[in-house]
Parts: sequence; C-alpha cells; structure tokens
Amino acid sequence: MSVLTHLLPDSSNLKLENCLVDEIKTHIKLIVAAIRTVVNCPVCHQPTHRIHSRYERKLADLPWADYSITLQLRVRKFFCINTLCKRRIFTERLTSVTAPWARRTLRLAQRLSAIGLALGGAAGVRLSKQLGVTASRNTLLQLVRSIPLPPIVTPQTLGVDDFCFGKCKTYGTALIDLERSRPIALLLDAKAETLAEWLKAHPGVTVVSRDRSKTYESGIHQGAPEAIHVADRFHLLQNLAQTLNQVFATHHQAFKAVDEAYSLSSVTQTDGTVVMRVPRPTREQQALQLAEQSRARRVAIHQQVWDLHHQGWSGKAIARQVGIGVTSVFRYLRTPTFLEPNRRRSRGRSILVPYHEYILKRWNEGCHEGLILSKEIQQQGYRGSYDTVARYTRRIRTVQEIKPRKRYSVKSLPKITQPKKLCLTPGRAVWLVLRKPESQQPQDEELIALLTAQHPDLAEAIELAQGFSCIVRQRQPLELDPLLTQALMSNLTAFRRFAKRLREDYDAVKAGVTMSVSNGPVEGHINRLKMLKRQMYGRAKIDLLERRFLLAT
Repeated sequence: MSVLTHLLPDSSNLKLENCLVDEIKTHIKLIVAAIRTVVNCPVCHQPTHRIHSRYERKLADLPWADYSITLQLRVRKFFCINTLCKRRIFTERLTSVTAPWARRTLRLAQRLSAIGLALGGAAGVRLSKQLGVTASRNTLLQLVRSIPLPPIVTPQTLGVDDFCFGKCKTYGTALIDLERSRPIALLLDAKAETLAEWLKAHPGVTVVSRDRSKTYESGIHQGAPEAIHVADRFHLLQNLAQTLNQVFATHHQAFKAVDEAYSLSSVTQTDGTVVMRVPRPTREQQALQLAEQSRARRVAIHQQVWDLHHQGWSGKAIARQVGIGVTSVFRYLRTPTFLEPNRRRSRGRSILVPYHEYILKRWNEGCHEGLILSKEIQQQGYRGSYDTVARYTRRIRTVQEIKPRKRYSVKSLPKITQPKKLCLTPGRAVWLVLRKPESQQPQDEELIALLTAQHPDLAEAIELAQGFSCIVRQRQPLELDPLLTQALMSNLTAFRRFAKRLREDYDAVKAGVTMSVSNGPVEGHINRLKMLKRQMYGRAKIDLLERRFLLAT
C-alpha cells in the first residue's frame, strides 16, 4: 500500500484508503481522500477549516502497466469565514491534482495534450489506445486548443513567407524568428496591411528576410521603415533558373544538335574499329514523327496568335478566332519565339536499357543467341520477357545484315554499340549550368561547351547565368552592378527583364548577396506547416493550426 501511495498524483495532499482490482476488465479503482485541514477560499483567499459537507468525484488517471486507473476522490465543501466575501460555500480545490469540473487528472490531460499536439485528432486517438488511454479526437483537439500560446518575443532578425490554406486560393503569412529558428506567429492573410500592423505592434525588428514579393516589401516599409530588407538567395537563383529556362526553350534545334553530337561522340572508337549503331525501334520512330507533326501545328498556332496580336486583336478575340483558351493565348504572347515543351529524360526508356551494354559486349564476342543472352541477364536481375530481348537482337541483326535464320556468319562483322541517350531538356540544361563547380562532372563541361557553340544567344545566357550564380554563392556584391548593366544591354529579352526586376528591388538584392541572413530556415518551417495542415485535412481552423505549429517544436 505504501508503494501505491507514491504513485498518486499528489501523495502529500491525498490519502489512499482502498484499492479495488478488476482483473477481468483490467481496471483498478483507487479510493482516495483529501487530507488538508485548512484550505483557502478561491474568491477572497481567506483560509478556513469549517467543513460544510463531503462528496465524491471520479477522475481518470494515467494507466499502470495494462490496467486503467480511476480515482474515486472524496473531497469536501467549506464555509468561507470572511463575512465580506460574496462566496459563502465553496468546494475544495486540488490544483496539483485536477482542474475544477474536470474528469481527468492534470498529468493525464498533459499527456493527452502532448499526443494531440504532435499527431492531431485521429492519429492521436490511435496512439492513445495503444498507450491504454481512451479519448476521442474532439477531446484531443479541445485540449490542444486550451493550451495558451507563448508570449511573443520580438526578434531583431525576422523571416517572412507565405503559405497556402487550401488549393492555392487563400494564403496566410508565417513569421519566423531567425535568431532562434523558431516560429513566432501566423497571420490570417498575406496582405501588406496585416504585416504592417503586426510590425507596428511589435517594434524592434531591424532585419527582415523575404522573397521578392511586392506585397511583403510594401508591408515592411509601412510597419518597419528602418528595417533592412534581405532578398532570399534561393529565390534569386530560382528566378535566374526560370529566366535561363525561357532562353533555352526557344532553341529547340540547338538542343537536338547537342543530343546528336553527344550520341556520336559516345560511339566513336579510338582504335579505328568500324562501329555501327543500333537503330531506333519502329514504334519510337513513329512516335517521333507524330511529335514533329504536333509541334508543327503548335508553331503555326503561335505564329497566328502573334499575327493577330500585331493587328490589334484582344486576347479573348484571338482565343475565339484560333480556337484555344485565353490562358494559352497569353502564354504564347510572353515570347515572340515559340517555347518548346519540356521533355522527359525517361522518354522511350525500356526495362532492357540497363542491360544493353552487357548484351552488346556478348554480341561482339560472338554470342548471337537471344535465348542465351536472356538467361544470362536474368541472372543479373532482369525481370522482363524473352520477347523484349528478341526484339532488340533483331534490330542488331538488321544493322549487321544477318538473315533471321542465319545465326552466324563467316565474314568479319562490324562491332555494334548503343549510343548514349541524352535527351537534353531545357530544365536539365539549366541544372547543368547552375550546378556548383565542385559538383560538376566531366560530361557536364562537355555539354555546356556543346551548347555554347550552338548559338551566340545560348553562349551569352550561359555566361550571364554563371556569373550571377557565382555572385550569389560567393557573396560578391561589388560584381553585381557590372553584371546587371551587362544583362540590361544584352540581346536577350528574358535577361533584360530579369535585370530590370532586380534593379527595382536593388537594396534587398544587394543585401542578399552581402549578408549571411537566409530564408532557408523559413522554408523549412513552411514545409513543416504544410505537413501539419495536410494531417488535419483542412478541417481545422487557424487557432488549432497555430498551436500545433508554434508549440510542437
């Protein structure tokens, strides 16, 4: 019994009188009585010892092993002896055990609050059942909502970014303390006025890291006019990548030439041996023909849109005349040159591709039996069918002019090789150009050199992009002005537009490439906020989301 006494919520103010164990229901009932002789009135705080009556309360407590616990608590009512107090009779308060009118102990409520804060409602219920505690999802969420928010300590360095409430229709603002890397507040919208009001109510912010949003720029100017704006370096490089992608997307033929040159270089032999390439499969050739026809149709539509635009037609009128959507019309009008759609690098990739090198090696060694080759690559992990291997070997025989029934030849056959399929897309080219120098591979330099040699515009775009990325990564603010001037004087419309926008936010951009402040921690917290929002499936309001975001860190 003495051991059980130490397991009570407050052994100094409670006395264990009896313990009833129900092994069938795995339940323990503890009969406990309050033992304080003098208590204070909750209104006037006057101590008193006069007992009015007694009654019982039932409280759920933390489980012991596999047994659920119920406290049958015997408490008292007292007379207030202060004649000036408006409360004549009051109930004894056990502040270290439970809250008034509660049906669970404080330590059980704290445990459930922690579960709800970390997992939310439905997932919290599943975990609480495993821990031997019964609670509904509404109970868990109510406990989370009852947790008070921490006081806001105004930071000197503040991070600002927006987040989406649902389906990119309504947005809010997350404020992050970059000194401690902790969230401090969520704002209901992403308006400049709301941010300005918060900054005015919490003076002391000296540095604000943000993206290049005009809304946040205006809000910071209104709420903290003396604060230094710092443009996020990630967004600067992201905007640079988008600009470079626009330039690359207008040079479709140049990318095809680079693909062909890279494929030819991959089959060139230094020993003078005659090498023949495996042809494309018939289906892939047909798909390429259909793709070219579709591209020609889109190019014609693009030209028609621009012709009507030069004649003074509106966007809606052009859409009705051409038979396309208004969004497509304005997308075509962004650039006078047709933008090629991004292609997938995995287009046309077969399950047999990882084994092409081995099959060609064995073929050149004299093994021309598809069944044998199929069994050999199956031992290496190939999970496809024999028919796939047979189709590939038939393409090889077509190149070497071997008849279908003739498996061997007395004459010397040329070697067969499979050219590397590059499928260089504008997106991948942007990644190659902007990749850090220490991360580049030897083939990356070769591809960049091939791109540079294809067209002067590509060479200029690559030079400007690499120069700006070097300025951002190596923090070279002195090189910023010459590069912006060079971009403004270039023949590339996309880069002139990019440089003009940087000029409009020049102070923040220069601070971004000068100071060590970064919006990276803010983006990390935004990702966590998105995870919490999706856990709740959009059914919770901002008060619950704010508590789970601010407190569960």
